[in-house]
Amino acid sequence: MTIAMFTKSAAAAAGTQRLLGKDDIYVAAVPLRAAKGPPQLLMSAAYSLNLSWDLQHFMVIIKPTSPPQQAAVVFDFQPRDPEDVLTALAVISGRSVPGAVFRRTLKGLPRRRCWYVGSSEYGEQVAAKFSEKWSTYLKVGNHDCRHFTNGLVELLTGEELVLEKLRTNVLMESNTS
Repeated sequence: MTIAMFTKSAAAAAGTQRLLGKDDIYVAAVPLRAAKGPPQLLMSAAYSLNLSWDLQHFMVIIKPTSPPQQAAVVFDFQPRDPEDVLTALAVISGRSVPGAVFRRTLKGLPRRRCWYVGSSEYGEQVAAKFSEKWSTYLKVGNHDCRHFTNGLVELLTGEELVLEKLRTNVLMESNTS
């Protein structure tokens, strides 16, 4: 499978692979949320400087193709209170924390770190059922946003371990730049 990094040219190229009437599926990465102040600044800096693939929060975006103007829907899994200092301490110490699956709408797709990964029929309905059944304990490295993203993308598109494939593609592109 070819995974396209979402840029204007990649979107045009990926558009030829899309199927009418199916929802477009994307994976996006944003900075990890942390307690306000220095921890949040540190996470944002690490994200902006591409210091680590692991210091990002991943989510699945479903963009309906019909009607094309319909808003995109984001599904993601994160700590219930990601900015709480006690949550951060529990995560750092390797303990589980209460998590939550969130569903939000977006007016448009992110301009950076957003990759088209396939298409799916009934994407939003399938994602909603997957989210309802997802266990909400969160343990980084064992049951976190990466596992949620990989599982949901596999269910929607059939593509296994999409984050590992994206990571390889992103690293290869950064080494050739």
